[in-house]
Amino acid sequence: MTDTTSTPARSTPRPDRPLPARRLGADGRARIDYRAITALALPLMVNSSLQAVISLTDTWFVGHISTTAMAGMAAIFWLVFFFVMLLGGVGLAVQTFVAQAEGSRRRWRASHSTWVALWGSVLILPVFAALAWFGESVLAPFGLDTGVQEHALDYWGPRMLGAPIGVALWAVLGFFNGISRPRVTVMTTALVGGVNAVLNQVFIFELGWGIAGAAWATNASMLCGLGFSLLVFLRPDLRLTYKTHLTWRPDAANLWREFRLGLPMGAMYAADLFGMALFSLMQVRLGEVDGATTQIVVMLTSIAYMPGVGLALAGTTLVGQAIGAGDRDWARELGNSVIGITMGYMGAIGVLVAALGPWVMPVFVNAGDPQAAQVVQLGVVLLWVAAGYQLFDGLQLASGFALRGAGDVRVPAAIFLLLSWGVFVPLAHMLTFAPGEGWFDGLPQFGLGAVGGWLGLLAYVVLLSGALYLRWRSNGWRKIRL
Repeated sequence: MTDTTSTPARSTPRPDRPLPARRLGADGRARIDYRAITALALPLMVNSSLQAVISLTDTWFVGHISTTAMAGMAAIFWLVFFFVMLLGGVGLAVQTFVAQAEGSRRRWRASHSTWVALWGSVLILPVFAALAWFGESVLAPFGLDTGVQEHALDYWGPRMLGAPIGVALWAVLGFFNGISRPRVTVMTTALVGGVNAVLNQVFIFELGWGIAGAAWATNASMLCGLGFSLLVFLRPDLRLTYKTHLTWRPDAANLWREFRLGLPMGAMYAADLFGMALFSLMQVRLGEVDGATTQIVVMLTSIAYMPGVGLALAGTTLVGQAIGAGDRDWARELGNSVIGITMGYMGAIGVLVAALGPWVMPVFVNAGDPQAAQVVQLGVVLLWVAAGYQLFDGLQLASGFALRGAGDVRVPAAIFLLLSWGVFVPLAHMLTFAPGEGWFDGLPQFGLGAVGGWLGLLAYVVLLSGALYLRWRSNGWRKIRL
């Protein structure tokens, strides 16, 4: 990926490359085809909603083990995704390469980039195996209670071992998203969700594996999804159009090219997730109630967040296809439209979930648990803070994913790193802990507990969304060439 001149050239659309989501109005001027955006976005929203259901299913099963088990899952949940994102960006990069290849009508490149990412997922397996082995060392600095740490480690090991399966699955599903066939993604995720629910029951309760059973159920269900999606990937019609059966050979040059885009792309989200991991660990350090409540509220916000991801992913595809077709001005128009839709949707759903909090929270606790009432009471308050968070998270998501479609990931990665680690983590620590409670005493500590931590999260996402939107509105991404 290289930069061209300091002033971007005007778009030069190719007449042989039709533009995505474009229609002509009665006056002959180009208009955004919102029906086409909806046709692409709805399956992606359904898919992301299914992923939210999968997370909520895991939360429900683990919550019915004990509050301690839920706190253990909260302690490790975001840390797991931090390492998956940091090392698995090669899988995330596929959609950008595929969308631009689709827009330029060089379709064999779309399938080749998918195979390259699959080879990349194999290469990172030893690293994840090492992380699984050294889980206790990873958690040691955080000073967790013994019972919570035992549950966290039981979940950590198998999730790390299965992480490359998830990266491979991202790669194949990124192909289908990039060529605007998200229905395959929906079918795959539905399969994963169904298998995951059945195996959670079997592994956790029937076989007595506890929280480790939730992790193994996730791994097994993702493996089923990968097998199914690869069968579709090698279907005769895709072989004919995309040469999916001929582009499998490993290619060092393109592998490096995809890692070069994927590493900062993964680092961008990893920086955010590491901040979220530390935030969750802070709440767990406060106590089991604060940790368990935070985990449940995070999972409930996924009702808005995950469909929002689907909308934002539509922006990645549309922006990438427009750039591949040679029209960056049209890419800007499409990105702006998706940003507005995503922000409005997530804000509305966040308020709805908060309003339903008194009825929703009790579903995720064991009524016989002596701490259940405290979890529900705190959760009802946190859901209203989370509602404001969701509004600005919609702006952050859609702006970041539009930049991702353009291949602009280095500056956004720096923004995430600076604001997550330089602002969010110290601010959340200051607002969460009273003096003597936290990990260090070098900063003021106001002792507002979980509510304070969530207010810090809200402030962070306001700053982050504003910075990413300004980057999108600038001309920086227009100079990027893959």
